[in-house]
Amino acid sequence: MYALAEISSAVRARRSDMGLTQARVANLSGLSRSTVNQLENGTIGDLSLTRAAQLLAVLGLAVRISPPRPTSRKRAGKTPALDLAARTASVSYRENIQANDLRQAFLTGTYPREFSPHVRTFLDEASVSLLADVIEQLHDETGVDRVQMWRRMREMARNMKTVRDIWL
Repeated sequence: MYALAEISSAVRARRSDMGLTQARVANLSGLSRSTVNQLENGTIGDLSLTRAAQLLAVLGLAVRISPPRPTSRKRAGKTPALDLAARTASVSYRENIQANDLRQAFLTGTYPREFSPHVRTFLDEASVSLLADVIEQLHDETGVDRVQMWRRMREMARNMKTVRDIWL
């Protein structure tokens, strides 16, 4: 049951960092609030993989299975989250937003006005796991509190009137 304890801890931490209530996470994942509560408190008897995956996806988390035989084709280094975020935010636009512009936006809440559509698109459409990876990168680089950055993203999303459930 060690895996369930890890899931419990990860769900509690991410939900708290994102500023979401157990009821909101339950609603978004299609589970009951009592299931979310029991999981977070370690009192849940059993949680199916399907239900766990639903819950984790809402929070940008996932259960990953390591390959039994790692291949040499695996990339040595991952692309930084802010670089992926800039590409994601720019995919529908002629001009590309740069990773540094997104860094400034998420650290200060300000960004060049011409990139407002890019930031809105990113907040509205990027996977929650990419949002979380950006938060982690910024936290690692600057030490800024994760909760503070999630709040800033939520505030930006609300000011931009995004329609995404996690920002409501």
